[in-house]
Amino acid sequence: MDIEFVRSRFIKHHDGTTGSVYASPGRINLIGEHTDYNGGFVFPGAVDKGMIIEIKPNGTDLVKAYSIDLKDYVEFGLNEEDAPRASWARYIFGVCREMIKRGVEVKGFNTAFAGDVPLGAGMSSSAALESAYAYALNDLFGDNKIDKFELAKVGQATEHNYIGVKCGIMDQFASVFGKEGSLMRLDCRSLEYQYFPFKPEGYRLVLVDSVVKHELASSAYNKRRQSCENAVAAIAKKHEGVEFLRDCTLEMLAEVKEEISAEDYMRAEYVIEEIQRVLDVCDALEKGDYETVGQKMYETHHGMSKKYEVSCEELDFLNDVAFDCGVTGSRVMGGGFGGCTINLVKNELYETFITTAKERFKEKFGRSPKVYDVVISDGSRKLL
Repeated sequence: MDIEFVRSRFIKHHDGTTGSVYASPGRINLIGEHTDYNGGFVFPGAVDKGMIIEIKPNGTDLVKAYSIDLKDYVEFGLNEEDAPRASWARYIFGVCREMIKRGVEVKGFNTAFAGDVPLGAGMSSSAALESAYAYALNDLFGDNKIDKFELAKVGQATEHNYIGVKCGIMDQFASVFGKEGSLMRLDCRSLEYQYFPFKPEGYRLVLVDSVVKHELASSAYNKRRQSCENAVAAIAKKHEGVEFLRDCTLEMLAEVKEEISAEDYMRAEYVIEEIQRVLDVCDALEKGDYETVGQKMYETHHGMSKKYEVSCEELDFLNDVAFDCGVTGSRVMGGGFGGCTINLVKNELYETFITTAKERFKEKFGRSPKVYDVVISDGSRKLL
């Protein structure tokens, strides 16, 4: 992402002067899918693609915002009734409101922004945008009053209160806390986190985007969440202190097999196994054992496809191609029903894998997948 390009657009669409420049990244999640709402662990990392914003207080009570990518300009006030209609501008407005609620005296500003996070690829472009503005407003108007965790919660609250998406904290957490060469294990129950080294020498991390998004995602998501809650309720009758599947073992689940549906059992089994896989991957990374990391990624894909049933034909196909090409690890990334596979590929196999995946996918589905190389990078920061 080009700082000078963002600056040139800022100058053109505002008063000819320059402001301060901030960046926040998108993210990947190496392993730990559908574990967040079950009190488990996730294992994200910030990537080298994200949002760059330029911002400057303008001495008024109006925000004057320009989306470089959409070529769209919007002005709005900072009171609740001033919410803009443009959906992209609501993200900025929501962050302003959430910062004000936390005691930051946000005033009017000029801003322009652009991003290179691929949309629809499950890399959280919206969290990158929220985190960039939260970080910038904290720096400009708050004298850095708000800590990084609260900045992540500002982004999450923006989604809940102004966008209408009841998301977890992972995306914003990864965007704010990202660290080059490290992945982060976040405990979704206690919000404790720990950095783990991710420097896969001899390997590359690459996303292969199926360019498909199936529509049943939200209703299917809610149904799976209900399955998990059903299993927890049954186990809690026999074991004190059980609140989430995080608190359960496969043995506890087996005890209630006859009391819950086969579907609920299968969903819960996947989650309990997935929570353990995150811990196994952390152990493997501390030893530099990327073969085990890859094996666990394949196990996650199998679980998401066959037990949680959130994969789709295109993603299963890409996972099979990866396995056939000798790729170390591959799995569907994100909630499922479309999006990308994330692949850990040995350098010497990279070209063959990408060529084969593109050719075989096009042959079967009539279109080419998109390919994104990712490097683990730093979180929200001031650039200029």
